Amino acid sequence: MEEKKMKPLLGITCGDINGIGLEIIFKCLSDNRVLEFCTPIIFASSNLINYLNKGLENPLHFVIVHDWAKINHGQTNVFNAWNEPVVVMPGEINDSGGRLAYHSLKTAVNALQKKQIDCLVTAPICKSNLPQSQFNFTGHTPYFKEEFKLDDVLMILYGERLRVGLVTEHIPIKDVSSHLSIKSIQSKLKLFNTSLIQDFNIIKPRIAVLALNPHAGDNGLIGKEEKDIIIPAIKTLGNDYLVQGPFSADAFFAQGTYLEFDGVLAMYHDQGLIPLKTIENQVGSVNYTAGLPFVRTSPDHGPAFNIAGKGKADNQSFLSAIFEAVHLYKNRLNYQENNKNPIKKLSHKIISNNSYDE
Repeated sequence: MEEKKMKPLLGITCGDINGIGLEIIFKCLSDNRVLEFCTPIIFASSNLINYLNKGLENPLHFVIVHDWAKINHGQTNVFNAWNEPVVVMPGEINDSGGRLAYHSLKTAVNALQKKQIDCLVTAPICKSNLPQSQFNFTGHTPYFKEEFKLDDVLMILYGERLRVGLVTEHIPIKDVSSHLSIKSIQSKLKLFNTSLIQDFNIIKPRIAVLALNPHAGDNGLIGKEEKDIIIPAIKTLGNDYLVQGPFSADAFFAQGTYLEFDGVLAMYHDQGLIPLKTIENQVGSVNYTAGLPFVRTSPDHGPAFNIAGKGKADNQSFLSAIFEAVHLYKNRLNYQENNKNPIKKLSHKIISNNSYDE
């Protein structure tokens, strides 16, 4: 039991088998540091892993999980999410790739629900070829929200210098305004604040909120969403939250104002992710779903069919997602432990506040 606490059981979905997912998974798990910090379990099939191992100079060493009580903590484990033979067709978007990606994801979710694994890293999927009757979502984030019957979740992408949360995710630009409300913005801000405290170990999070319109609406001349929705959402949130805005997005990033905050809430996908990927392009960023009862991360890119099977895929973002999943998981455990014990909680606050004041 102690070993499991030290080394969390980290589930890894395979994503679309015709994309770069398994290539970057193999590259990450060839890094010996991974096994020092966690015990990886790939949700795929042993037949598939053996097939991909053929011809590799350094094949992936793994054991098959038959009994969850007998996990091998010193090696990569593979749980069979399916048993059928598989033909890998790198770069091809087909029904088989989508169906098996779904099997991998669904099996991993079952393991999470049964608490057989502690946290999860998801490899990239192609939403257009997933079985629509089983996965009618715009991505992993709303899927997890539905599977775990949650009122709301928050997509956060972050790197070394910037954390960005999104009010709206994968929707057309023309629909963004209609998806904004005082309630939705407040919900995302509360999730962001809670996650920064319990997952990122920030005692008094400072959150910036971006405007929707150019020049923050210019007092209603260029749109009224700021006056009618965003400002009231911030003002009525309460004194327990250190939230400022709305900031005009162009000046906010150009002048480096983001460096003064622990998190930035963007109104739509590209508003937050263009500056994030520009600022963090050297190290890559990680996608994290806040509000779930477990830690889930993923890389900040898709299945990249155009380079699949060519050995060119960069595994840096996926490797960061693995290490961050372990880091966030341990932060959350520590937070829960400190809040269980009043004496520890008080001690933690004193230490943290002293550190914060310095």
